[in-house]
Amino acid sequence: MPKDLDIERVEKIAFVLKTVAHPMRVGIIDLLSEHEKMSVNDITAYLGLEQSLTSHHLANLKMKGVLGSKREGKQIFYFLKLREVVDLISTLEKVKVNHF
Repeated sequence: MPKDLDIERVEKIAFVLKTVAHPMRVGIIDLLSEHEKMSVNDITAYLGLEQSLTSHHLANLKMKGVLGSKREGKQIFYFLKLREVVDLISTLEKVKVNHF
């Protein structure tokens, strides 16, 4: 007999997947998995994005609990708060998908 669907569980999983489902967000997570903390300027330089676009993605990831931030002087540094997303991305890298 199939077990009952745990709505809360599947909604949480879908929420995390939707939150990180953008190439630049995956790039930000990869970067922050290698560095304890980084500023917007550092992340922008590494990824080659515009600062406004980088800030948009950082704000989204922070709002949804994936990242945290800490102000040091005039700069804000971002860090991974939900470290499990690194494992998620690592697992998804092993999935074989045909490109369209």
